[in-house]
Amino acid sequence: MRQLSRAMMVSAAVVLLANTAGAQGAKPLTKCAADAVVAGTVCMDKFEASVWRVPNPTTANKGLVKKIQQGKATLADLAKGGATQLGVASDDYTPCSDSGQDCTDDIYAVSLVGVTPSSHLTWFQAQAACENARKRLPSNAEWQAAVAGTPDPGNPNPDNGTTDCNTSSTLKVTATGSRSSCKSARGAFDMVGNLVEWVADWVPRSVTCGTGTWETGVSPTGDTQCLAGALTTSEPGALLRGGNFVDGSEAGPLAVVGNSAPSRAGSGPGFRCAR
Repeated sequence: MRQLSRAMMVSAAVVLLANTAGAQGAKPLTKCAADAVVAGTVCMDKFEASVWRVPNPTTANKGLVKKIQQGKATLADLAKGGATQLGVASDDYTPCSDSGQDCTDDIYAVSLVGVTPSSHLTWFQAQAACENARKRLPSNAEWQAAVAGTPDPGNPNPDNGTTDCNTSSTLKVTATGSRSSCKSARGAFDMVGNLVEWVADWVPRSVTCGTGTWETGVSPTGDTQCLAGALTTSEPGALLRGGNFVDGSEAGPLAVVGNSAPSRAGSGPGFRCAR
C-alpha cells in the first residue's frame, strides 16, 4: 500500500507540474478570437470541438479554412463550403487514421455553439484537428486554469437536466453551450461533464483509479483521480480531464484519468483546442 501511494504521488506531481516551465515569463493575454476565451497566457476554445472535413481545402475552400484558422467560421460558412461534421455517432475519420497520419489538410477542429461535439477519436486525431486549425491541444496546466469556476457536481442530484453540467447517466451528450450554468469563470462551457477531454500531457499509463483520498484515487471534492500505479510495458496514458455525461458526482474540475492510451478511439473522449 505504501508503494502504491508513493507511485501515485509521483504521478500526481507529474500531472500538476507538467508544462509549467514553458509558461514562465509569458505575458497574460487580454483578447482572443470570438470562439475562445482568455485563460492566463493562452486562448482556450469556448466550446468542446466539433471536427469537420473540408473538401478542397487548399483550392476552392481556401477561404473557409482561413476563417476556421482565424476562429471566425460559422455553421453557415461550413455548410456553404460543403463541410461534413465527423465523430458524432461513430468513428468516421478515415482516411485520417487513428495514428494521426493522413490528417493534414483534411479534418479541422472548430469551436461552435449549439452543435454536438465530436468524439470517437484518438489523441493523435484530436491533435491533428487542432493543428490544421492553427491551434493545439492545451496542456494539463492550461486546461486547469481555464476550468476554474466551473460548478463541481455533487450528490444526490449532480445534474438537474437543464442548466447544470451534463453528468447524469440518464442523459447523452448535449449541444455545446446549451447548459448555461456549466461555465467557467473565464467563460468556457462544458469543461465538466458532457465529453471527457484529451489534453496534451502524457504520463505512465495508470493501472487503476483507486478509492478514497488524493493518495488513493479521489480528490477532496470527490472528483475521480485515475492515477494509481503505472504500466511500463504498454503505451503511455494520455490525460483526460473533466469527466463525461455518465460520471455523476465523480466528474468535476479536478477529475483526471491517465489510464487511456493515446491511440484509444472510444465513444467517450472529446477535446477542445488552445492557441
